[in-house]
Amino acid sequence: MSAPSSFAPLTGSAPATAGEEFRALSKLAGPLVGANLLQMAVAAVDVIFVARLGTIELAAATLGVFLFNMLMYAMIGLTSAAAPLIAAELGRRKHAVRDVRRSFRMALWVGAAGCAVVILILAHGETLLLFADQDPDVARRAGHFLDILLIAIIPGVAAGVMRTTAAALGRPGWAFAVTGMALLLSIAANWCLVFGNAGFPRLGLEGSALASVISLSAMAIAYWLILHFDPKLRRYRLFGRWWRTEWPRFREIVRLGLPIALTWMFEGALFGGASLLMGLLGVDQVAAHAVALNIAAIAFQVPFGVSQAATIRVGMAFGAGDARWIALAGKVALMLGIGFMAVSAIAMWSAPRLFVSAYLDVGDPAHATVVNLAVSYLAVAAVFQLVDGAQAVAAGILRGLQDTRVPMLVALFGYWVVGFGTAIALGFWTPLAGVGIWIGLAAGLLAVSILLTWRWIARERLGLTGARAAAR
Repeated sequence: MSAPSSFAPLTGSAPATAGEEFRALSKLAGPLVGANLLQMAVAAVDVIFVARLGTIELAAATLGVFLFNMLMYAMIGLTSAAAPLIAAELGRRKHAVRDVRRSFRMALWVGAAGCAVVILILAHGETLLLFADQDPDVARRAGHFLDILLIAIIPGVAAGVMRTTAAALGRPGWAFAVTGMALLLSIAANWCLVFGNAGFPRLGLEGSALASVISLSAMAIAYWLILHFDPKLRRYRLFGRWWRTEWPRFREIVRLGLPIALTWMFEGALFGGASLLMGLLGVDQVAAHAVALNIAAIAFQVPFGVSQAATIRVGMAFGAGDARWIALAGKVALMLGIGFMAVSAIAMWSAPRLFVSAYLDVGDPAHATVVNLAVSYLAVAAVFQLVDGAQAVAAGILRGLQDTRVPMLVALFGYWVVGFGTAIALGFWTPLAGVGIWIGLAAGLLAVSILLTWRWIARERLGLTGARAAAR
């Protein structure tokens, strides 16, 4: 039997056992999970530095970063369609170098076109925030912040495409290394530019925006160097003939990627909408919600990384036309994602105050209300950890089958009809209040996880595996 490394994504070899698939998936998912966690740390750095500038600056940065991240990650979702396409090409092992290069090149083209639209939107950030009835001073400062930050959308999306491609080609470790570099650079740039240390000018809020531009640009440059000089990646000559059009591949990336982008926006908007509902209940509820949501978001990075890796593994099996491998890859991914979330659910249920203590002094009477609310929200979060992991991984393995449109519709229905509808009903028409809103979030995730898992189970009956795989 070959060593586990022989089943790395670059080879396209089918594993013989679940253990071999588990090792291959873990080898791919581990660095992606680490990179996701580091990316959360990068976002936290900006908040930590800007919070010292004052309430208006913090509010402006919070709103500006929300708009920027929502649109940037939508563009990354759009271009992430390159992952299942590249994986399928490697699975087929037919003209893989040329086809991989085409998918990569057209993903960059799609990203560039999307960035042009996003830049136009962000350039009118102040107007959008005023339209949303935000404080005029906050909207004005956020507008100035976005005027600088919007520059970062291009390197941010380009880095996303290159990260996805490197992972699909069997080099996921670079994602962790590059994101770690970006974290250190973000800390240094914020320290220098926000407060004017080390001889740099004191730029305040605008300095934080410039620090983000610098860190995202450095990420893009680092990935460009990696794709050029890594021995396992340079043979694809990914930037060769970058000007050449491949319109069929361009349209395929848009067809697969647009539903992914909308799915991510639907989910992000659900949690953003829940925050707005909490705001109608009171300040303490908002603070407790923010703490509980951040804890849940950290745990979510593990199944999200598994989902990203599973897209590649299932995509390779799909390209190879191997129904057994498709089933094995999906089963192992679901078990890994749900298994971790089961552990995190038990931890949250058993010691919620321990997790909350990382954010608040649980012994301070002044924080008692917020602490008690956060603990009650975490009790619900512990329940939906399992379904959150299931829906994330199920979406990833379906993307490996290049199935994105119906999962998008499932997300729209589950998150907004079931989830948001239940949150409003229980949050405002029952005594549950904030707990009711969290139950609504859990209900939405449960609905999506059931429907996506059923779709995965019924994949052959629905014709999702393709004629080649179904025949084996």
